[in-house]
Amino acid sequence: MILLDFEEKIGELMEQLEKAKEIGEQSGVDVSKTIKELEDKIVETRKQIYANLTPWQRVQVSRHPERPYTLSYIEAITNGEFIELHGDRNVKDDKAMVGGFGSVDGQTVMFIGQQKGVNTKMRQYRNFGMANPEGYRKALRLMRLAEKFNKPIVTLIDTPGAYPGLEAEERGQGEAIARNIYEMFGIRVPIVCIVIGEGASGGAIGIGVGDRVLMLENTWYSVISPESCSSILWRSWDHKQEAAEALKLTPQDMLKNGLIDGIIKEPLGGAHVDPETTFKTVKAEIKKQLAELITIDTDELLQKRSNKFIAMGEYAE
Repeated sequence: MILLDFEEKIGELMEQLEKAKEIGEQSGVDVSKTIKELEDKIVETRKQIYANLTPWQRVQVSRHPERPYTLSYIEAITNGEFIELHGDRNVKDDKAMVGGFGSVDGQTVMFIGQQKGVNTKMRQYRNFGMANPEGYRKALRLMRLAEKFNKPIVTLIDTPGAYPGLEAEERGQGEAIARNIYEMFGIRVPIVCIVIGEGASGGAIGIGVGDRVLMLENTWYSVISPESCSSILWRSWDHKQEAAEALKLTPQDMLKNGLIDGIIKEPLGGAHVDPETTFKTVKAEIKKQLAELITIDTDELLQKRSNKFIAMGEYAE
């Protein structure tokens, strides 16, 4: 398991645990008591650390290389009953944006999300989860397809941002994201949006307009990443921790400010520690939210969706 810098104490205890197990196997000495004490201490240390995570540490957990990505969630939630659909019918198939129909315990759902990559080769293939304009146009095509067949939509958000390359801008990156935001307000089926990792900038909001917007416990959602914010304000990445604090990007901050509808609990130590439990929790939340949303009249659903986002940013003096 890869440990983050603030998990150093956990790493030391895990080393001691491995040594104790090794001694027990080689010498035949009963070390079960020592092993149990170390295991308990690891759990307690992890609880203490994760109960007091700073915003920057939460950003680090959201980027953990072993954290499950969109296709892993879809595969687990649908038990493999998923048909991926490709292409925007205009330019090409964007590998950073994935989507298709899947079955959630017999209910057909359109899944759409950004996919990063489990290793270096796949990260390059998926463009590190940064979609081009054709990725957002593919997402919109799939949303309209779901609307045509009256199937609910679930979007899984995990991106460091839309791809900022010259060719992306030439093909209308800003327009593609803006078009998605505009159109999602009028899609006449329930939409549930879940931030499963990074939720950065327009790259996230391009598939983030929904009737329910949820975040996993160790994720972040903001108009800009802490590093980029730091480079703009301080001309250096050295102040990324201060930027993360100021951006109020954690799920707790987002819920407090009325920008999301709920937080999905993760296993102790993050989703990467126990992916199976995370998948089950997310699946249960999806089923719960869809069960509520499909009972609402379509016109009322659209009005509520619109009102929810219009109310954001209001304040009183």
